Amino acid sequence: MAPYLETENKTTTAADGVTYAYRETGQGGLPLVLLQHYRGNLDFWDPALIDALSAGRRVIMFDYAGVGASTGRTADTIDQMARETVAFVTSLGLDRIDVLGFSIGSFVAQRVALDRPSLIRRLVLASTAPEGAEGMFGWAPEVIGAVGAPEMRPENYLSVFFAPSETSQAAGQQTLERIYTREAGRDEVTTWDTRLAQYDAVVRWGTPNHAALQRLSAIDVPVFVANGDSDPMMLPRYSHLVAGLLPNADIKIYPDAAHGFLFQHFREFADDLTEFLTPSDEDGRVIAATNRR
Repeated sequence: MAPYLETENKTTTAADGVTYAYRETGQGGLPLVLLQHYRGNLDFWDPALIDALSAGRRVIMFDYAGVGASTGRTADTIDQMARETVAFVTSLGLDRIDVLGFSIGSFVAQRVALDRPSLIRRLVLASTAPEGAEGMFGWAPEVIGAVGAPEMRPENYLSVFFAPSETSQAAGQQTLERIYTREAGRDEVTTWDTRLAQYDAVVRWGTPNHAALQRLSAIDVPVFVANGDSDPMMLPRYSHLVAGLLPNADIKIYPDAAHGFLFQHFREFADDLTEFLTPSDEDGRVIAATNRR
């Protein structure tokens, strides 16, 4: 199995007419589909995390429409991003998957789980928040000033994705080194249009809406909710709120970590996911049937 840094770029054209850019690595198990963060493309997944996750299973990453090398126009609603996710997964011939949604990807994952409950076996929500919660209407000025600047700078990334401690900042520097190691076959850089559209989607998701908040309880699959204890972008209290609204959820808050806790603690997080995603006997029969297709 090639490491993530050497994984080839692929494309698939879905029924919605979009040609999606994606990468996949690993073999076996029910496919784990990863949904990316705000302004992120295929290169912004930490290779160390992907390699750890794919040690025993197939892992798939893709760009939403209009993001990176995918064609089309970037969606400005989470609903549309969820439809794109379903279209992409369907284009690969998959009808049962596990999902890891990170940041706005966790919003998309929630919507897919609500709209297509038969598609998802288990759900991981990293650095998440529920639709319609009070106080979520946009990000704090210092956060959007960092991640929403015209040019994405390493120091801005570090200020939001990692805690201010020396340990966390050092982990952030190591993450950036891993992310930028790949030279050949890098993904297309995300555009300013993507930045604007995705922030519109974030703001709409955060509009106070009690009915939308309560709808979350309809997700009855097993869910693992996780965050860093110092995340300034998706405050940990929102992770607790999500876990409290879900009927079948576990939660873990990683210490001395922020929005990018899953990169800082990639070994621990990968071990936690491996344990959470290990199939029961019934799940194993579903996976075996999927792999025979």
